[in-house]
Amino acid sequence: MARSSSLVKASLPKQSRQLRPRRSPKQFQRAAALSLPGAEEIFAAAAAEHLQKDAPAAPAPGYITASDETLVVHAGEKLRKNGMEDTDSIATPIVSGTTHWFKNSADLIAFKEGRRHSFEYGRYGNPTVSVLEEKISALERAEATLVTSSGMNAIVSTLLALVPPGGHVVTTTDCYSEARAFIRERLSKMGIRSTFVDLNDIETLKAVLDQGDVTLFYTDSPTTPHLKCIDIKLVAEMCHKKGTLVCIDSTLASPINQKPLTLGADIVVHSATKYIAGHHDVIAGCISGSEALIKTIRAWHQDLGGAISPDAAYMIIRGLKTMALRVETQNRMTLRMARLLENHPKIEHVYYPGLKSSPWHHIAESQMTGFGGVVSFEVASDLHGVMRFIDALEIPFIATSLGGCESLVQQPAVMSFWGQSNEEKARNGIKDNLVRFSFGIEKFENLRDDILQALEKI
Repeated sequence: MARSSSLVKASLPKQSRQLRPRRSPKQFQRAAALSLPGAEEIFAAAAAEHLQKDAPAAPAPGYITASDETLVVHAGEKLRKNGMEDTDSIATPIVSGTTHWFKNSADLIAFKEGRRHSFEYGRYGNPTVSVLEEKISALERAEATLVTSSGMNAIVSTLLALVPPGGHVVTTTDCYSEARAFIRERLSKMGIRSTFVDLNDIETLKAVLDQGDVTLFYTDSPTTPHLKCIDIKLVAEMCHKKGTLVCIDSTLASPINQKPLTLGADIVVHSATKYIAGHHDVIAGCISGSEALIKTIRAWHQDLGGAISPDAAYMIIRGLKTMALRVETQNRMTLRMARLLENHPKIEHVYYPGLKSSPWHHIAESQMTGFGGVVSFEVASDLHGVMRFIDALEIPFIATSLGGCESLVQQPAVMSFWGQSNEEKARNGIKDNLVRFSFGIEKFENLRDDILQALEKI
């Protein structure tokens, strides 16, 4: 006999409720003054939410008690609110139609006025994509999510939507290199100022915020390839006091290990290509946050044309179902390997926030439930010696990216920074002997033995 949904929900392990971070009314007043389309409505709604912060929230049924392991499987599907309630298929159908029809004019008007949930055109939304968005929202404890065609599209859409001409972006010198280039080289041509600060230089960040004109703070946590972490709660509190929005790229953590919105961030972005999809076979991005902010970003995203295909959305939905299992395996394996490497005579330094020796360990431990599947380390050799080490590895692929089932390895001086000057590499902390290793889900002992034998080739 099939169990009823009420019995399923009742059997879920109870968790402590994640409270939405409070916002300063000053934040909404300053942001509404910007020439941001729809800013008055967005921040008036946000301010009203702040004034009603003690009112009880009304989460989707079942979500408040469901663990991440359950949400990756059922959110948006068995636990759904996205308009695909009529299907009895366990697997989410791929709705490939680009346009949707209406029964009559009254039906169309009901849709336009929000009295009927449906879809109109594929660039604006799709039933399969909506399932994926709801699933990610549940994992991030977000009101809404927008799935995009790539992680870079998610970053660009967020920046263009939330920072108007005359605005000011503050980011870190360690943020994603392509995002850094876009902020420095593209936004400046749109009349948007940018300031770059060291991730661990809180005093400089405070001084910049004290100027009172910062629209958005954006950074990665953890960063790549040095796995630095920022205190999201502290930075969010500092920014909100000055009316500044906070956007965190949490790609290297995954929604399993870190939930920036519960720590005070306003927006969280991911390259869904990595841990979320998890199989090195689909490119996508996602943006999660409040209904008001996502609505604004969605409008810009529709103009930019970064819609994801329903087939790609289906592949990510399928990949997500094993994300908790994959990430937990990668957490355990990478921590064991980082500890092994830290004590190896041919390794000079290991970068991993799960190690107690890491200067970021206390921050990571306070805001992450696991430390991820990427470790970087410096080998006691030169450029060519490290090439010999990498070429001697038998299991991992020499490739960029991370977060998939297969282990990947790269030498940043060769992969990402080849052809760049020594000054540029030094500015980014890239040494010739640095290795970035993204662990998959292979057996630990096999990878351990492979790394050890390759180190002997140096």
